[in-house]
Amino acid sequence: MHQIEEILAILEEVKPGLHPAPDEELIRSGKLESIDIMSLTMALAEEFDLEISPVDLKEENFRTAADILRLVNRLEEE
Repeated sequence: MHQIEEILAILEEVKPGLHPAPDEELIRSGKLESIDIMSLTMALAEEFDLEISPVDLKEENFRTAADILRLVNRLEEE
């Protein structure tokens, strides 16, 4: 199981200057845009050796850092 700190570090790499709280809204607040989510998806796939399918590219999986952590942990269990 991965930790929230890992997700927060990747978010900062993808979007420098972004320091969200684990439950801070990222999409509806405008802090992450579609291009950021694509970059984040590629970074997560590379960092954790995951295959993130188009089915997983839902707002609910990227709404907060905690949601992203749940997605990563779920995909690793599959």
